[in-house]
Amino acid sequence: RYDPTRMSCDRVQATIARQGAVILRYQSTRVPGLPLYDRYVRDERFCNAGEVRSRAYVPSADTRSCMVYVCKRPDFDRRFRRRFLHND
Repeated sequence: RYDPTRMSCDRVQATIARQGAVILRYQSTRVPGLPLYDRYVRDERFCNAGEVRSRAYVPSADTRSCMVYVCKRPDFDRRFRRRFLHND
């Protein structure tokens, strides 16, 4: 486990790239004392079957929004609504 707030954004991204998948753990900025963590990946090869890579942002030592990737199930319903209900 790594604490991204003790690493530069470049180092966070390099660590994920080197290891393929890592657990990042840090404190919530909205709820004091609440630890947050997730598994962050280099690419979809590190996701489970049926999951896709999705952008996420974590705090780092040098920025509040360091871009990383997580695995998620695709939200087909959301894509459907955007495609068909918002085409005017």
